[in-house]
Amino acid sequence: MPSFDTVCEPNMVEVKNAVENAAKEIGTRFDFKGTSAGVEIKDKEITLFGDAEFQLQQVMDLLLAKMAKRSVDVRFLDKGDVQKIGGDKVKQVVKVRNGIESEHAKKIQKLIKDSKLKVQAAIQGDAVRVTGAKRDDLQAAMAAVRKEMADLPLSFNNFRD
Repeated sequence: MPSFDTVCEPNMVEVKNAVENAAKEIGTRFDFKGTSAGVEIKDKEITLFGDAEFQLQQVMDLLLAKMAKRSVDVRFLDKGDVQKIGGDKVKQVVKVRNGIESEHAKKIQKLIKDSKLKVQAAIQGDAVRVTGAKRDDLQAAMAAVRKEMADLPLSFNNFRD
């Protein structure tokens, strides 16, 4: 029976490369000389540092430009709150989304059920598996999910015919 998986997985190698490129550019840019501006990545968390919120926003813009250059969807990033750390310095933690959260998975499952297509959706961990009798129904389900869940960077893999 034909099926596919709906997943939300970033290319972590490209994310890491984008962060490293941004850190390198921050180190060489004149307007960041002598400041605490920086960016680092640990596991799936990117931490931005700066002397003020304005500088933090400049670092974020630089990071987003590097991500776009490396074809990483910026919808994978969940920005946290700006926190003060010692003196007048600030930091911001940005989490990299990985996997579909349960509330979004339930929403996808409900969307597929309400679409009146002859397909079934099953939540499997952090992915949603969609099965159906016909390939055309599966492709229609993909189109419906893409249209309705535009705020999530979803991809479809493991297509079996």
